[in-house]
Amino acid sequence: MTFKRPYGAGLAALAAGLFAATAAYAEPTVNKGDNAWMMTSTVLVVLMTIPGLALFYGGLVRSKNMLSVLAQVFYTFSIVIVIWAVYGYSLAFTGGSDFIGGFSKAFLAGVTPDSKVASFSVDANVSELIYICFQMTFAAITPALIVGAFAERTRFAAVALFVPLWVTLIYFPMAHMVWYWPGPDLITDAAKALAAATDDAAKAAAQAKLDEINADAGFIFKKGALDFAGGTVVHINAGIAGLVGALLIGKRTGYGKELMAPHSLTMTMIGAALLWVGWFGFNVGSNLEATGVAGLAMTNTFVATAAAAMGWMFAEWIFKGHPSLLGALSGAVAGLVAVTPAAGFAGPMGAIVLGLVAGVVCLFFCTVVKNALGYDDSLDVFGVHGVGGIIGALGTGILVNPALGGTGVYDYVAGKVADYDFGTQMIAQCWGVGTTILLSGIGSAILFKVVDVIVGLRAPVEVEREGLDLVEHTERAYNM
Repeated sequence: MTFKRPYGAGLAALAAGLFAATAAYAEPTVNKGDNAWMMTSTVLVVLMTIPGLALFYGGLVRSKNMLSVLAQVFYTFSIVIVIWAVYGYSLAFTGGSDFIGGFSKAFLAGVTPDSKVASFSVDANVSELIYICFQMTFAAITPALIVGAFAERTRFAAVALFVPLWVTLIYFPMAHMVWYWPGPDLITDAAKALAAATDDAAKAAAQAKLDEINADAGFIFKKGALDFAGGTVVHINAGIAGLVGALLIGKRTGYGKELMAPHSLTMTMIGAALLWVGWFGFNVGSNLEATGVAGLAMTNTFVATAAAAMGWMFAEWIFKGHPSLLGALSGAVAGLVAVTPAAGFAGPMGAIVLGLVAGVVCLFFCTVVKNALGYDDSLDVFGVHGVGGIIGALGTGILVNPALGGTGVYDYVAGKVADYDFGTQMIAQCWGVGTTILLSGIGSAILFKVVDVIVGLRAPVEVEREGLDLVEHTERAYNM
């Protein structure tokens, strides 16, 4: 079945948690191959988080803080999974308003092995439980990205409180605004009913029904912003929250005066490799179907990542006089981030250009800008995820253009790819980027302040010097 893109809107890993069938329409089918691919993709996203992200971050900190990072990532992943099942899925993927869903699916009420959700093709659904698990992994990895920004000086109790608050008040609304929509079945059926109407009253009723269906979508989705797999919801969201946290918590003791080199680039290399492998589940799985567009997303995840790794490495070689493994790994992650929103929209050559730009620009932010402003983003969460996500989100608006090899934006009402309009699409992308920056920036700042009042954000200086592993967790990563 040919994959079709939503009209004037974009989406990432998610069609919405809406059922695509009603009694008035033909029952959509579930393809076992699509289900199998979605289960595989879900496990791949788990791989990219634990152990991928955990080892990537763990290798970048000093050995005395290795376990603290692993504990924070593992805790974050685990607690969000429970929250997602209890009420997160319902808030993100049920109707309610433009900005947040409701509680009709709280505790997964009404979800059975036979439940289905819409994909991007008419009459093609996936099993709802599989979709829930896939979306669950996205919700779990996003706050885990944030902890790298203030690693080595934050209390575990602060992370334990901040994460549930942040996913509830920031992530779930963002996921709803960007990814919630009625699915193609209701839209196309309503459009057919409108076309078949023979008198003014029938046409008015059919148009009203179509308008009602189109109105049942998230705020940013309705603005027409494209986000295939989470450039706004995941990366900009986490990057901005990380920057705010780094600024409010303050610099590590001795930052800029003492050597704070990564204790194990070997671990970081292993983590980065697992991230790249797992990212295929992240990007390709976001197609929800094993179709040709899934192949496009897979190709773009290869080429953009490799281009960004080379872009960062060679830029570093030119300006610093030496290429580094850490530079290549950081560039690869920047490329993965940038291609995330564009994976199913850009052509392969456009993805290569996007990767090259992301590699060089993220290097600039992680070195020149960071040093000039003097903030301590420990593991460059903002420089890679925030900046890379912005580059990817805006770049998607350009590279979706069919004239540049992009897929275009499918109009389900017209039944064809819509005409590309640069100004309209870029305004829509800016709505997505701007809304994410404002919600994550302001919301995260408030939450950090609340957490600081309740449990305190910063570990005492003596604890920081001793190492969080021993003091907070009474464990050591290595026996000396």
